[in-house]
Amino acid sequence: MNHRIKTLSNYIHHYEKSIQDPEAFWGEIASIFQWKKPWKKILSWNFEGPDIKWFDGAQLNITENIFERLLPTHAEKTAILWEPNNPNDKSQKITYQELFHLTCQFSNVLESHGVKKGDRVIIYMPMIPEAAIAMLACARVGAIHSVVFAGFSATALADRINDCKAKMVLTADGNYRGAKNIPVKAVVDEALEKAPSVKKVIVCQRTGETVIMIPDRDIWWHDVMEGQSNQHAAVSMDAEDSLFILYTSGSTGKPKGVVHSTAGYMVYTYYSFLNVFQYNPTDIYWCTADIGWITGHSYIIYGPLLAGATSVMFEGVPTYPHPGRFWEIIDKFKINQFYTAPTAIRALQAYGLDPITPYSLASLTVIGSVGEPINEEAWHWYHTNIGKGKCPLVDTWWQTETGGIMISPLAGITPNKPAHASLPLPGIQPVIVDAEGNELKGNNVEGNLCIAFPWPSIIRTTYGDHKRCKETYFSTYPGMYFTGDGAKRDHDGYFRILGRVDDVINVSGHRMGTAEVENAINEHPKVIESAVVGYPHDIKGQGIYAFVICESSDDIAKLSEEIKDTVRKIIGPIAKPDVVQIVPGLPKTRSGKIMRRILRKVASQDLSNMGDTSTLLNPEVVEEIIKGAQKN
Repeated sequence: MNHRIKTLSNYIHHYEKSIQDPEAFWGEIASIFQWKKPWKKILSWNFEGPDIKWFDGAQLNITENIFERLLPTHAEKTAILWEPNNPNDKSQKITYQELFHLTCQFSNVLESHGVKKGDRVIIYMPMIPEAAIAMLACARVGAIHSVVFAGFSATALADRINDCKAKMVLTADGNYRGAKNIPVKAVVDEALEKAPSVKKVIVCQRTGETVIMIPDRDIWWHDVMEGQSNQHAAVSMDAEDSLFILYTSGSTGKPKGVVHSTAGYMVYTYYSFLNVFQYNPTDIYWCTADIGWITGHSYIIYGPLLAGATSVMFEGVPTYPHPGRFWEIIDKFKINQFYTAPTAIRALQAYGLDPITPYSLASLTVIGSVGEPINEEAWHWYHTNIGKGKCPLVDTWWQTETGGIMISPLAGITPNKPAHASLPLPGIQPVIVDAEGNELKGNNVEGNLCIAFPWPSIIRTTYGDHKRCKETYFSTYPGMYFTGDGAKRDHDGYFRILGRVDDVINVSGHRMGTAEVENAINEHPKVIESAVVGYPHDIKGQGIYAFVICESSDDIAKLSEEIKDTVRKIIGPIAKPDVVQIVPGLPKTRSGKIMRRILRKVASQDLSNMGDTSTLLNPEVVEEIIKGAQKN
């Protein structure tokens, strides 16, 4: 079987085969990889546990399938093409051979400092090549990496370290991000005051700023790499051994440590990358995500490198030093596939067409969208002005928990339809159900999106709390994985994702649990209670609107800013509310539940029909909240 789908009829054939005989389908794809020991059983599963095993009994190391498998043909090919924050600084090309040697050297560093199979290592780094090397070296020695986005606060970092009891943190002195120089090491130092499990911190020198180095704990990356051998024998991993933990926000306050296994994740990210983007061996591919998110894991590092691709890593932001930076990089490297978020597209759209005019963008063959449903206006702008009307636009739907792209056009194969994720990838069995869990069959239906059958990169557990995994994803509709998203299947059978149906807000493509933001707001000494909802935002897709009950205050504007600052300090800038409205009370049912439906309508300025408020404990408060919102 050729793993590359080439036509629509070819897709239909692959899809039917994947549903009729999933084990044979995935077994054939897995056969291209190097296995230290073959599997005994391709799939065993139940969603009640949940208990899912792919390629059970097999042994492998994912990095051997990037390096040892590919080096005979790819040694001199560029693996990572790194573009720095400042366009005047030198970009960097790292071949597969060089990346292999650097990974081996850092694997030896990790082992020499006591890191062994199963240990957890936190990576809190800027978008520099060393971050990719850190991930690959952890995988090579069998350590479980947990990358934390280097924009999260010290408190958020400490929570994640403590949850997985990490023994090491890999970080940098600072982080260049646009015009800012963010003191990354200082955040780690503050976090470690509350995280006793960490014994070693390895610091990569990036900005050259002065940092405090704690004796016996902190060491410089360049010092420990010196003299290390560039050979390292990869540790043998069981197929179901954990590869990484990635923390995602949930509808309860505590972030969830989503655990992905080794073999299934490897097979699925390779297959989905190859087919969604229709990658060719000479292509240059660029995903603009940060490796702190699942998109960076699956479609900057693992998926592209397993496919022998050249993957671009960008340190900066789309508007620095000018709003044409993305387009400049596309022309500079002759990018073929470009994968970014609707938030970035909307932000750049606001600058008009002048920043695009100097660039030809003629190398582009595929453009993609990730992180949230893309609105039709942004879809058309992107397709017309960046894709020049000729590039297929892959509007991809997937999640941290799914590990890889689930529903998406295959570039140039699936006919495009604006703002539709379109059709499931082979092996993916989406169903739409009503509130009671009854499947809505046929087309022209709308409801909650579930997946009826496991795929290789499905979440295995939430770290240290399997019960939470079951409750969050497998209990709402027994026998199915519940995505938490609403969806519509149109007359063509195309899926359109409608966004979250739970208490999670999608801010710039990053999921933020309302409870987590509320908990942070409630830390402010003057706050009595708060309720957070999402509302439509022109750039971010959804903004965060906080309704807050406070002790009396003379200066409301000052208090609002203090509350925003509290959230920024506790979680990070990404979670800072866009609007804080001080309210006299919150609309509650007689059982004490906040009626968020009303707050969502107020936040989105949709006051036409507030519905029945007579069942509220305090219906009069609704009018006061509406009046306050009109003053904001």
